[in-house]
Formats: sequence, C-alpha cells, structure tokens
Amino acid sequence: MFKLTKQAAEQIIEAARQGGTEGMALRFAARRKEDGSFDYLMGFDEAKEDDIRFTSEGITIVIEPEYVPLLDETTMDYAAMEDGENKFIFINPKDANYTPLAD
Repeated sequence: MFKLTKQAAEQIIEAARQGGTEGMALRFAARRKEDGSFDYLMGFDEAKEDDIRFTSEGITIVIEPEYVPLLDETTMDYAAMEDGENKFIFINPKDANYTPLAD
C-alpha cells in the first residue's frame, strides 16, 4: 500500500496549514511515461465516492482506483537533495528510475 514517511507527513501538515486546506484529503495519481518512469501528481482535494481512502502518518489519502496499481508499494518521503533543497520524493519499485535505498 502507498505510505508516507514521518518527514513527508510533517511537511504536508505545514503546507495544509499555510494553504488553508487543513482537514482536506491528499489526492495522489501517477502515470507511466514511455520510458517506464512515472509522473506523480498530488494535491489537496475532497474525497469522491469511488476513491480508495486510507490514512498514513495521520494524513487522509485518496487515490482513484485506476491509479492504485501504479502507486501500490510506493513511499513518499521529504528529503534533502544534493543541491541542498528539500523535496518530496517517490520511492516506487515499479518506476523505471527506482533505486533501492541504501541500508
């Protein structure tokens, strides 16, 4: 199942507070590009009747059923990048750009 890290959840909570979207679900979607890599989409949204709904790290997540196969087994983290910026990253073994995390 899709999950968030604690660091990602903390950043999402702060973004919701700043954007006035507290209490809204976070919607995720993905699409596979021709090279096998994925484009990921996310945003605060109201849940729809046919959405898959669950909670990760205290955040309500909604995903349309068609995107579940692409997002299953994905973890979203908020991490420091080489350029010094912090960004959301998607760790998905189904993505052609997937690199396992070092232990």
